[in-house]
Amino acid sequence: MAFTIAIDGPAAAGKGTISKAVAAHFGFAHLDTGLLYRAVGAKTLAGVEAIAAAKALVAEDLEAEDLRTPEVAQAASKVAVIPEVRSALVDFQKAFARRAGGAVLDGRDIGTVICPDAEAKLFVTASAEVRAERRFKELQGKGGDQGYEEVLADVKERDKRDRERATAPLKPAADAVQIDTSEMSIEAAVQAAIAAIEARRG
Repeated sequence: MAFTIAIDGPAAAGKGTISKAVAAHFGFAHLDTGLLYRAVGAKTLAGVEAIAAAKALVAEDLEAEDLRTPEVAQAASKVAVIPEVRSALVDFQKAFARRAGGAVLDGRDIGTVICPDAEAKLFVTASAEVRAERRFKELQGKGGDQGYEEVLADVKERDKRDRERATAPLKPAADAVQIDTSEMSIEAAVQAAIAAIEARRG
């Protein structure tokens, strides 16, 4: 039977890690919907028009090598404000959400727009400073040369764009369980998420 778990939140709050762990725990399929926007963003950096890129997106595009770079992240945030891009990607996400055997989707607007009827909804967040520190360490580990202040500015700029866009802004669904990971270990955050979902599964 279909059971949909919607996990939303800003960049670097831990929702991707939590989503993967939750999917593994329950044996559900997982979709990082941010990858859809990153894949479109990457195509625009290669010169493809954004709406055309979104309409032509296929599953294989989500496996491209360079989708985790800061440049692609910013491009993804820019294409995500285009209503035609969002609508082109909605069907892809909705079909995934109702697959038999359960699905976990993480993104910015899963619980509010893509899957408002999801059986379980979480909103994973953390302070901008904590999220910037996590992203800074991640980029350092990959040999990146961005300083912490630059990463923090990027995080805040992206938050502002995500929260203020006219179509599907980043916000918690009214019935979402909120998890603030600022002071939590990843293990504690995963356990909190599993407990919240178990309560919804009844």
